[in-house]
Amino acid sequence: MTDTPIKLEDIARLAGVSPMTVSRVLNAKPGVSESTRQKVMAAVQEMGYVPNPNARALAGNTTRVLGMLVPDFTTEYISEIARGAALAASSAGYELVLYTNAHQPNHINRHVTALTRGLIDGLMVVLNDISDEQLEALQNTGIKLAIIDHRHNVPHIPSVLADNYHGARRMMDHLFSLGHRKIAFITGRMDTVASLERLRGYQEALKIQGLEVREEWIMQGDFLQPSGFNATLELLQQKDPPTAIFAANDTMAIGAMDAARRLGFDLPTDLSIAGFDDVPRASIVHPNLTTVRQPLQEMGAAATRMVISMLSGVEITATQYELKTELQVRQSTAAPRQSD
Repeated sequence: MTDTPIKLEDIARLAGVSPMTVSRVLNAKPGVSESTRQKVMAAVQEMGYVPNPNARALAGNTTRVLGMLVPDFTTEYISEIARGAALAASSAGYELVLYTNAHQPNHINRHVTALTRGLIDGLMVVLNDISDEQLEALQNTGIKLAIIDHRHNVPHIPSVLADNYHGARRMMDHLFSLGHRKIAFITGRMDTVASLERLRGYQEALKIQGLEVREEWIMQGDFLQPSGFNATLELLQQKDPPTAIFAANDTMAIGAMDAARRLGFDLPTDLSIAGFDDVPRASIVHPNLTTVRQPLQEMGAAATRMVISMLSGVEITATQYELKTELQVRQSTAAPRQSD
């Protein structure tokens, strides 16, 4: 292996693409087909990955294993992100190992210690309870990492997230178009950027319509199904209940549907319910759930490609990579009853 730094032009020549395409792949940019991406990553791997002598790969000191730290294994949200990450890792010749702290902060230090002992080459952190201090400690060890759907404010760590604010605005506009004006919101964990941005989209949409933001119609959840169920029971037993409920994720929305049925509501005739994420279950529950699709698999894949790019010695030019969200209208939303 030569000590001459590898240039984008060298990788492009071997892959049969332009240097700009190589740059887009290594910086986890969209607009490149999966077949082209795989050709570029194969060329990067064949040429030795890195353009500097300080990277571990040049010293033959890699494990070809990437880690992903997640809060739990219980939601489709996590499984879809992990699936995208695993596919991206595999296409570049890496294995993916998942770690969880099961929402118990005392477990994180154990993982952080293990992850910095050479067990993995890089790490993706998903919506975790890890503190800013622990992230900085990880960064200071030299391990390459990226954050998915973050809640942190640590400079120079690349992150991938969805456009939560505009996704919430699109859902509210859909509910307004059906004639709803009495819309409740179930938040996710309030220590996450995703939950805060979705709440902001909900509140600002109401204000733009000249409607009051009613605090009794904003219920705090935790992204898990029981919190959606319990919040909906409370909302629907108020003297002036909402005609629509917008939950900050699909899992809570499905819990909301269960609660509405428990109280005898016919969906969507008596009550419209909407979610966020578009997990696989959203399209098979009855009625099929109207939701906002965020590209969960692509979020996992993008963060993984970022880490692999950093392992190849490529500097990530953008520290935040935001993916678009899309409204998915299905059968769980309809116009409110005329009496409402």
